[in-house]
Amino acid sequence: MTAADPHPAARRAVEAVCRIESARLIAGLVRIVRDVGTAEDLAQDALVIALETWPRTGVPPNPGAWLMSTARHRAVDELRRRYRYRDKLAELGRGLAAQQDTAGHAMDAAIDDHIGDDLLRLVFITCHPVLTTPSRVALTLRLLGGLTTTEIARGFLATEPAVAQRIARAKQTLATKRVAFEIPTPDQMGQRLASVLEVIYLIFNEGYSATAGADWMRPALCDEALRLGRVLAGLMPDEPEVHGLLSLMELQASRLPARTGPSGQPILLTDQDRGRWDRLLIRRGLAALARAEALANTFGPYALQAAIAACHARAATPQQTDWGRITALYQVLAYVWPSPIVELNRAVAVGMAVGPAEALSLVDALRAQGSLDTYPHLPAVRGDLLTKLGRHAEARDEFTQAAKLTRNDSERSLFLAQAQTSD
Repeated sequence: MTAADPHPAARRAVEAVCRIESARLIAGLVRIVRDVGTAEDLAQDALVIALETWPRTGVPPNPGAWLMSTARHRAVDELRRRYRYRDKLAELGRGLAAQQDTAGHAMDAAIDDHIGDDLLRLVFITCHPVLTTPSRVALTLRLLGGLTTTEIARGFLATEPAVAQRIARAKQTLATKRVAFEIPTPDQMGQRLASVLEVIYLIFNEGYSATAGADWMRPALCDEALRLGRVLAGLMPDEPEVHGLLSLMELQASRLPARTGPSGQPILLTDQDRGRWDRLLIRRGLAALARAEALANTFGPYALQAAIAACHARAATPQQTDWGRITALYQVLAYVWPSPIVELNRAVAVGMAVGPAEALSLVDALRAQGSLDTYPHLPAVRGDLLTKLGRHAEARDEFTQAAKLTRNDSERSLFLAQAQTSD
């Protein structure tokens, strides 16, 4: 039998502080050691020491500085063990001279600036286009989200060895490709920022509507994506699409409490109790959308989706939803961000604004293209439209097909229930 933890409350507080400070600590160390893997190891050592020390001594007034100072000492010890000190300093390059005092000065500077550009650099490193999308997602959640390999694997229904391999491979790729640990130049910013936004968007979407498994939603992933979006908005306050994505996530997250019933069954948008929507998140989402509007003359894809979500958020009932505006916004989104899924969503809006017959013709055209043959929501949308047209036998077949295609257990139950209702 193990002894009881004498400081359980203090340890929980320390764990919370460490999670908050972890990304900032790694960001500062990356600038110094120029290697993501080494920086993470040093940060982990410092966090372990904090977990052992702070429950007895209390959390220091400036935990980030304490952690960085501890990590600095570990770095110096490690360098002394493995290399001749002067040679290692030369390898580290920029910001370090050939004396230990200068090295200490550089690390002290990292302590003083552990939130600003260093954290922004880390965002762009973890989402670098040289990495595959799954690797970007895993590395971002590991370094910026502070999630363990086990938590990431659980969130995306992957095995722990597979996730660990992705993270290790991502670190190795960054080292092999000699990715610069700096904020992109203005001409690189568009592509690199698009990659960052895509990763955060993918994390949120997987949390909002899980692609597989027993749970319809994984709110923890939504929370991590929201936290990353808020950090990015603070670091890049003049980028309209950053605020557009944050607005979209805040507005979508406001619906999470109403998306499942008492037994965990999925509840569709039109059937949700809007009194359960989180009003604080709606206000934050609308404020972020207003910020995006003030910064740009035209909307990008994330701000357009946020504007669509805002139409729902502003409607007290489904009947009061401005489906005409939603249809128009989807039309623009389809031009800015061409996608068969966007077209399918536009068809849904057309069905609500104009009628199911017009929408069905759009869905049939999409089905003929074949690009959504394995996408379960195409037959689900078609089944809903056929139900509204009174073609119940055909609708039942469509919902049954949707149930066969989905890999999510809760969603499968929803489609099968809709198939029975169509009888």
